[in-house]
Amino acid sequence: MKSRILIVLMSLTALGLTSCNDYLELTPTDRVSDKAMWESETATDLYINNFYEYLSVYSPFGEGQFKGNLTEGLTDTFKYGSYIAGNRAGDCNNYVFTPETISASGCILDCWSDTYTRIRRINEFLDAMTKYSVYSADVNERYEAQARFFRAFLYFQLAKRHKGYTILYSNLSEMKKDMELSEPEKTWQFIYDDLTFAGEKLPSEWNSANEGRLTKGAAYGLLSRVMLYAERWDDAKAAAEKVFELNKYDLAPTYEQAYAGGNIESILEFNYLVTGPSHYWDRYMAMYHEYTTGGSSTPTQEMVEEYEYADGGRVDWTPWHTETGTTQYPPYNQLEPRFAATILYNGAEWQGNVMENCVNGTYGIYVDYGTESYPYGKTVTGYYLRKFRQESNTDLTNVPSTTPWVEIRFAEVLLNHAEACYRLNLAGDALSSLSRVRSRVGLGTDMSLTGDDLFEAIRHERKVELSYEGHLWWDMRRWGLAQEAYSDYRVHGIKITKDSAGTYTYTYVDCDGEDRTFLSRMYSLPIPTEELNNNSLVSQFDEWNF
Repeated sequence: MKSRILIVLMSLTALGLTSCNDYLELTPTDRVSDKAMWESETATDLYINNFYEYLSVYSPFGEGQFKGNLTEGLTDTFKYGSYIAGNRAGDCNNYVFTPETISASGCILDCWSDTYTRIRRINEFLDAMTKYSVYSADVNERYEAQARFFRAFLYFQLAKRHKGYTILYSNLSEMKKDMELSEPEKTWQFIYDDLTFAGEKLPSEWNSANEGRLTKGAAYGLLSRVMLYAERWDDAKAAAEKVFELNKYDLAPTYEQAYAGGNIESILEFNYLVTGPSHYWDRYMAMYHEYTTGGSSTPTQEMVEEYEYADGGRVDWTPWHTETGTTQYPPYNQLEPRFAATILYNGAEWQGNVMENCVNGTYGIYVDYGTESYPYGKTVTGYYLRKFRQESNTDLTNVPSTTPWVEIRFAEVLLNHAEACYRLNLAGDALSSLSRVRSRVGLGTDMSLTGDDLFEAIRHERKVELSYEGHLWWDMRRWGLAQEAYSDYRVHGIKITKDSAGTYTYTYVDCDGEDRTFLSRMYSLPIPTEELNNNSLVSQFDEWNF
C-alpha cells in the first residue's frame, strides 16, 4: 500500500506551490531489492524518500524524541497535569520529581536502538550505490548528499543525548558485533564531514518535480545547530553565514507564519496530509469542550513571565504573585505578539469563543494538580498551548492534524549565529543577529550588551522565539545550566475563579506540590543495557555505574 508524503522546503520562489509535483511518493522499502533500487532514478527516489520521514519521527509531533512527550515538560515552561506514569501523561512529572528512576534499562529519552537501525538503513543505501548505481557522478553525489545529511541528523540525536559518545561507522564493512564508543571529537567531526559534504553537493533549490528535498540551506542550517553542541564556535558561525549567503531565506512577516511553514523562513520542513501521514497535536493540546479526552499539558506562569511588554521592558508580576487572589486583570493584552501566538489565556479568543480558563469554565477549565489522575482537556496552570494548533480544525474526533513540522527555520539560524558570535567575543555581530529576530515582533535591542548580559539576552530569546520547538531542555544541558536552574524549584500557574457577578479572581498557585530535581548525571544519558549486553567493547559511563 502506498502512502503519500509532502515534504516542502520552501524558498521565496516556491511560495504558493500546491500541485501534485510537491508530493514525494513513499513506498515500502522492504519490497525493493538493493539492485532494483538503482535501476532508475524513480526507484532510487522512492527509496530515499523514506529517510525524510525521520524529520517527523524526532519532532514534537513524533515518538522518537521523548516517546511523544515534550522535553519542555522537564523545564519550567510546561506542566503535564497527570501524576500517573504514561506518555503524554505523568512521565515528565515522574522524571522531574524522581529522576532516580532513569536508568540504563528504563529511559524514555533513549533512542539508541531505533536510531542505529535507521543509520544502518542509510549505510545500506550508500553501500548499494557503490555496487549497483550506473548513474553519473553528479547524480550519485546528489543521492549521497541526501543520505549523509540524514545520517548526520541521526547521529546528532545520539550525540546530544550522550555528550558526543557514539558508535561510528560509515559503511557496512566497518560494522562489527563489538565496537568501541568514539570520542566526542570524532563524533562531531563525523557529523561535520557529512553535513559539509551535503552542503557542497546539494543544490540551493530543486526543480518543481523535486520541490521539498534537502538543500544547501538545510545542510548548513543543521550544521550551525550541531556545532553549538560541539562547542566549535567558528564552525557554527561559518555554517550560519553560509545560509545567509544563499540569500534565499528571511524572517516571515509575523510570528504565526514563522512556524507555520511554506514560506521564506522555512528552511526544512515535513508536511502532513489528512489522508496521511498525519498527527494528532490538536487532540493532544485540546481543551475539554473541544475533545473530552484531550490534552493535559499546559504552559506555566514562569513561561508567561518571559514575555515582555509590546513596547519593550519586563512586566512586574508581583501583583499576581498572591495566594489570597486579586481581581486585577493580568497584562496579557499588553504583551509582545509572540505571547498571544503561543499561549491561550483567560480572555483570549479561540474559534469564535472567549476563553475563561477558570474553575468550572465553559471554554477552558481549571483544575488543581493532583486532584484528577488524568485531567483531560483541563489546565492546571490557567493556560493552554496555542502554538501549532489549527484553529480551523473543529472536528478533532474525525480529522487529524496537518500542521507542518518546521525542523529548521531562519530565526533559529540567526540565534545560532548570535550565540556563536558571542562565544567568539564578536558582540556586535551577535547583537545584529539577535536584533533581527526581535525586530520582527517590534522589540528593540540594547546594542551595548556584552558578556553575561549578552548571553542572558540570547538565552531569553531562544526560550521565547523557539518555545515548544524542542530546544530548551537540550540547550540548558549543553550550557551546563540545567542542574542549577532545574533543581529545588517548582512551577506555578494562575488559578482563576469566577463569582456569580462574573468577576474573576486570579490566585498564584504551586502546580507541583514538591521540588523538582535535575541530577548531574543527566548531562549524559546512560548507554542502554541492551547495548552493554551485546557489545563487549562498550562500558557504561562512570556516573551511571551504581
